[in-house]
Amino acid sequence: MSDFFEDDSRPSATNAAEYTVSEISGALKRTVEDMFGNVRVRGEISGYRGPHSSGHAYFALKDDRSRLDAVVWKGTMSRLRFRPEEGMEVIASGKLTTYPGKSNYQIVIDNLEPAGAGALMAMLEERKRRLAAEGLFDAGRKRFLPYMPSVIGVVTSPTGAVIRDILHRIRDRFPLHVLVWPVRVQGETAGIEVTAAVQGFNSLEPGGPIPRPDLVIVARGGGSLEDLWGFNDEGLARAVAASHIPIISAVGHETDWTLIDLAADRRAPTPTGAAEIAVPVKAELEATLASLSARLAAALSRGIDRRRQAARAAARALPSPDQLLALPRRRFDEAENRLARALSVAIERKRGRLGAIRLTPATLSRRMDEARRLTARDLARAQAAFFGIVRERRARFMRTVARLSPAPIVRRQKLQSDALATLARRKDQAMTVRLERLRARLTQADRLLSTLKLSEQAILERGYALVLDANGTLVKRAAEVTPGATLELRFADGSTHATAEGGEPASNPMSPSPATQRPKAAPKDKSASGQGSLF
Repeated sequence: MSDFFEDDSRPSATNAAEYTVSEISGALKRTVEDMFGNVRVRGEISGYRGPHSSGHAYFALKDDRSRLDAVVWKGTMSRLRFRPEEGMEVIASGKLTTYPGKSNYQIVIDNLEPAGAGALMAMLEERKRRLAAEGLFDAGRKRFLPYMPSVIGVVTSPTGAVIRDILHRIRDRFPLHVLVWPVRVQGETAGIEVTAAVQGFNSLEPGGPIPRPDLVIVARGGGSLEDLWGFNDEGLARAVAASHIPIISAVGHETDWTLIDLAADRRAPTPTGAAEIAVPVKAELEATLASLSARLAAALSRGIDRRRQAARAAARALPSPDQLLALPRRRFDEAENRLARALSVAIERKRGRLGAIRLTPATLSRRMDEARRLTARDLARAQAAFFGIVRERRARFMRTVARLSPAPIVRRQKLQSDALATLARRKDQAMTVRLERLRARLTQADRLLSTLKLSEQAILERGYALVLDANGTLVKRAAEVTPGATLELRFADGSTHATAEGGEPASNPMSPSPATQRPKAAPKDKSASGQGSLF
C-alpha cells in the first residue's frame, strides 16, 4: 500500500525549464521587436489628450474590433507634420514593443500621417463649417487695407524665396520699412509660431521703439495639403480674425486655400501678388501727382486769364472819370457863381438894415426899464402861484392825517366787532329754529306713516295675501295662473302652498283683484288730529 500511494509533498519529476518573470518578459519583448521591427498600422486615434508634461504623447489606435496602445516620444512629436487630434484616422509607422511593467504591448510611433487626403479634407471642412458658424469669415467684419502704409510686417520663413520675392517687389514698387517675423511655415509648430507672430505684431505699441506695422502679410510658397496644414490651425484662424491690424494672406498657389485665407482681410494669389496689393507703384504715383500738378497749374492760369478778360470787359463798359465828374463839376461851378452874387446881396441887405437902426443911451435905458418891470411882474406871479400850491398841498396833507388818526379806526373796529357778535347770535338762533322745524316735520311724517300703515306687513295684517308662483314671482292677474299650478299664499303670520283649479277671470281684466286692491283710508278729521295733511 505504501508503494501504491505517492507522497504529494515531494517535487514531481519533469524536464521543463524554469523561467523568472523578467526572463519571460524579456524574451517576449525581443520576439515582438524582432518580428515587428518596422510596421505601418492604420487606425483611429483614441484617448489623445495632448503631449504629457514630459513632452511625450500617449494614446491608442483602434478599429471596430481591437485596440493598440501607442506612444510618441518628445523628439518625434517635434518632427510631426501635423498635430494629432482625437478621432482622426491615421497611418502610424514604427515598431512594436512590450512594456514589462504591465504585461502589455504597444507601438512606438516614428511617423504619423493622415489616412489619405480625404480624412484631412473632411476635418478641414468640419473646422471651416464651425468657424463660419461663429462669424469669423463674415465679409462685414473684414477691414480695409491702408492705401499707403508706412510699415509692413511679413510673417514667413526668413530663408525661403518668398521673403526675397516680397522684399524685391516692395522695393520696386514703393520702398518702405518692412519688419520680418521669422517662423516655420511647415511642420507641427508652424501654426503655433504664425499665431504668435500675428499676436506679437498686434501687441506692439504705436510710436514705440519697434514701429507697429500698418499691414501684415502672412506668406508661404505652394505645397501639398499636408505641407500647408499648419495654416489650417484653428488657433491661427481665430488670431487672424481677432487682429486689429489688416492682414493679407498669401499662402500657397492661387488654387490652394486654407482657413487663414478665409479669416484674413484680403487673400492674394501669390506672395508677389500680396506685395502688389500692399503698396502702390511709386512711379505711377509720381506720374499721377505730376499730371495733377500740371492740370492744376493750367486750371489756375486759365482761371486768371478768364478773370482778367472779364475785368477788362467790365472796365470797357464803365464810363471814364471825366464823364463821371463832368456833371458834378458843372454844378459846382454854377453854385460857385451864385454864391458870390448871393454874398454880395446879403451883405448889402444887412448893411442897409443896420444903418436903419438908431441906437441912443435913452433908448437903451427905456428898454432896460421895461424888461426889468416885466421880470418883476413875472417873479411876483411865480411866487404867488408857489405859495398857493404849498397851501393846497398842506391842507390836503392835514385832511389825510385826520383820516388816519387812531380814533376813527378804533371806532370802526368796535362797530365791526359788534356786528360780528350780532351775526353769531343770529346764526345760533337760526340753526336752532331750523333744527326744531325739521324735527317737527320728521315727527309728523313718522306719525302719519304709523297711522296709514303703508308697509307690506301692515297690508297683510289687514287680511290681504300675496300670491307667488313656483319661481317666487308675484302673480298679479288670474290669467297668469294655469290649472294645476303650484302657488304660494303668503299671509301676515306665514306662508302656505295651494294648487290652482279651473275658474273664470274677472269681467274687467284691468280692475285689481280683491286680494291686491288696497282699501282707501278713511278721511280724518283735521280738527280731531290737530294736524294738517302733508300731501
